[in-house]
Amino acid sequence: MSLPVVRPDVLVFDMDGVLVDVTDSYRAAIQRTVEYFTGRRISNALIQEYKNRGGWNNDWALSRQIALDLGVEVDYETVVAKFQEFFLGSGGNGKGGLIERERWLPKPGLLESLQRQYRLSIFTGRIRKELAITLERFVPHLVFHPIVCAEDVSRGKPDPEGLFKLSEAWPGRHLWYLGDTVDDARCSRMAGIPFVGIAAPSNPRRDELIRQFHHEGAIAVLDSINDLPRILPA
Repeated sequence: MSLPVVRPDVLVFDMDGVLVDVTDSYRAAIQRTVEYFTGRRISNALIQEYKNRGGWNNDWALSRQIALDLGVEVDYETVVAKFQEFFLGSGGNGKGGLIERERWLPKPGLLESLQRQYRLSIFTGRIRKELAITLERFVPHLVFHPIVCAEDVSRGKPDPEGLFKLSEAWPGRHLWYLGDTVDDARCSRMAGIPFVGIAAPSNPRRDELIRQFHHEGAIAVLDSINDLPRILPA
């Protein structure tokens, strides 16, 4: 599909899998949580299989569902508490938690360069506390505005509520949304906002994901956020 002729004014980024590699943080927290309750170690490929089905943007709910599918039913709040212990550490502040294993994906200078030409925003399923920890660690000097997190919407992705909020914040401006899951793509399509899919070569179900992105109307599919400049209209 050809790129739209309208140049974006605002670049909206999903966080996980777009700005941050969460293989060893969120994905590992899913694995550890499921293993804690079921005694079985699941693969990244299995997690991606669920993600590619859509409807599993919430990693707490996904952890509970995988455990249930493995024959173990656990109360949702119990799953959340254990997941957060793994992810944020026993103190709940990120110290000693899997969040410390995250890797920032944009190359040095990329976002700074984009910020000179575009407004930068974030729409993520993370809670604000977790987003703040990661942004403060990697890019404390950058300004993303507005930021829409899990607490800011009553319905999570793929519902387009979050993107509608961002559109209202930038009336008359053209937005693009960059995401790495089918829920991101569906959310963008329902909001009527051009979508750019990120399908990392390391994704264990990458070919399937790419097909889904194209099915949902993605204007482009990239290996990495670092490829974004080459598709931006002049």
